[in-house]
Amino acid sequence: MRLTRVYIIIGIATLLLASCGKQHDAEKTVEAFVDQYVEDAASMKGIDFADIGTTRHISDSLIQVMRHRGAPLFKKGITYGQVPEGELYYLRMRFIHKGDTLQNTFYLDQELKEVVAFK
Repeated sequence: MRLTRVYIIIGIATLLLASCGKQHDAEKTVEAFVDQYVEDAASMKGIDFADIGTTRHISDSLIQVMRHRGAPLFKKGITYGQVPEGELYYLRMRFIHKGDTLQNTFYLDQELKEVVAFK
């Protein structure tokens, strides 16, 4: 009985560490993307990220629409990663711009190395 508890605790700790690693990787990828493609990074204050999530509900056509529209404050002509089959990860970023709280949602590949679309 006691050994079972130890295994459960080790399992939970392992899952927590793995999820923290993914969160960190996703945040770093989004930060690099924002640094490269935002018009004026100095105007963005108080950047905060929500927890990473996964979705299968983003179609190729929706990705194309997001890529075409872009978002306010971002440059045109953004280079995106290739859209993988299956799940995408997403990460919401909140920030303050000229006194307004804004947010963007970034969709990442399964390795959390590239942004494939955002809104």
